[in-house]
Amino acid sequence: MWEYEHSVETSVAAGEVWRWWADVDSWASWNSGVVNVAMDGAFEAGTSFSMTMPDGDVIRMTLSEVVAGERFVDVMDAGDFVVRTEHRLEPGAGGGTRVVYRTEISGRAADVVGPELGPAITADFPDVLDALVRRAEKG
Repeated sequence: MWEYEHSVETSVAAGEVWRWWADVDSWASWNSGVVNVAMDGAFEAGTSFSMTMPDGDVIRMTLSEVVAGERFVDVMDAGDFVVRTEHRLEPGAGGGTRVVYRTEISGRAADVVGPELGPAITADFPDVLDALVRRAEKG
């Protein structure tokens, strides 16, 4: 298995960050790694979606878990490997919110695919989380 986690702290309440996560139409406004997101239903467990990247690639994922105001998990199943990314909100040290992205690549091909694909997927996590927090701080 391959794994990576990045987090940031903000003074903003978790509900304000959640608002931007749950509004998938807004993702492209604060995440430069996303051009468009098309959901096949509501923002709830079991809903699939397509995410168009800046290079034109389209990635199909499914929301495997959604706990409103706390976390959501998206999964991309590629057969020999699975990419699972958890987006989590935790109480921050100073009363704010700790925003966490955690990606795991598992499956038969994970030891081969993970070291190459993992860093490519997670390279922008610091920038994405900073942009999300800035957007949430503006309200």
